[in-house]
Amino acid sequence: MPRAIPLTLLDVARQNVTVQNLTLRDYLRESSQVSSIRFYILGSLAQHGAMHGHQLRLLAEEEHVHLWTDISVGSLYGAIKRLAGEGLIDVVRVEREGNFPERQVYAISEAGREALAGIREHQLTALTFKPDPFDLALTRLDGEGLDAVPAIIQSRVSALEALLAETQATNARALPYLTLSETHAMKHREHRIRAELDWHRQLEEAVPDIVRDEQQRNDGGRAPLPTGHQPAGHRVM
Repeated sequence: MPRAIPLTLLDVARQNVTVQNLTLRDYLRESSQVSSIRFYILGSLAQHGAMHGHQLRLLAEEEHVHLWTDISVGSLYGAIKRLAGEGLIDVVRVEREGNFPERQVYAISEAGREALAGIREHQLTALTFKPDPFDLALTRLDGEGLDAVPAIIQSRVSALEALLAETQATNARALPYLTLSETHAMKHREHRIRAELDWHRQLEEAVPDIVRDEQQRNDGGRAPLPTGHQPAGHRVM
């Protein structure tokens, strides 16, 4: 049996605590893409009591988690099975309603409560800023396609403007039903989109200078990047 997860991440620095043969640090790192859904399931069971998978799905849909988290509602069932396999939730009974199939009802385990505390602290203290693949592409422009750059940036600006408007409208509709903390969580996405839009508008203004700089460097002898229109028989090694 794996040892229980400590209540705080500070304990991790002092102990070699493991979950499924991983230290908690590695567990959180390796499960970073699914830590939100783990936290949501564990937190929901801790707050609302035992539930079966369909009840958890209905709760997630009611709370519109897909609008303000990175959780896919359809992924709940798979995550429930993984948490059960790790001993973080337990099957407490089996229910059947009418002609529906039997449903396993899950409750958070003691190890799950300790994991919940650890994941909560990690998510509250970790800053998340993932590199945008666009930035790399921006530094590797096609020397023969520089004329298309202004339209590309303009299309991104337009898409962000539409996304911001949609997000603001969604937040306005949801506002009467939100707690204060939920309101700020919803606003966070809106602020991040607005910041991204502001940066893109600055980039749009700089596009003529960027194109000019790229042309000068290419004219100065810089090896051009391969394009999608190679001469017949040409091969990039």
